[in-house]
Amino acid sequence: MDSHRVNELLELLKPYWLKNKELSLMELLTLLSKESGFEKPIQQLGDEVIIYHLKMDQTAKGEMIPGIAKDCEDDFQSALLKARGLL
Repeated sequence: MDSHRVNELLELLKPYWLKNKELSLMELLTLLSKESGFEKPIQQLGDEVIIYHLKMDQTAKGEMIPGIAKDCEDDFQSALLKARGLL
C-alpha cells in the first residue's frame, strides 16, 4: 500500500474512531465490516472496502457518491456533447 493510501485511510479513520472511542482497533474494523455488509472473514477485508465505507459514512444521506459527483452533468445535452468530444 502506498503512502498516499495510508494517509487517506488514517484521515478517514480518525473521525469514525472518535465516534466509537470505546472500541479497540479490531472491534472497530469488525464494526466497519458489519456496517458495510462484508460477509467474509475479517482477514479478507480489503482497504478499498474500509476506505469506501468511511467515505460514505462522512457523506450526508441523499448526497451523491464521492467519485461519481465529479463526473455528473446537470444538463443532458452538455453531457452528450462532452461524450462526443464536441465540448
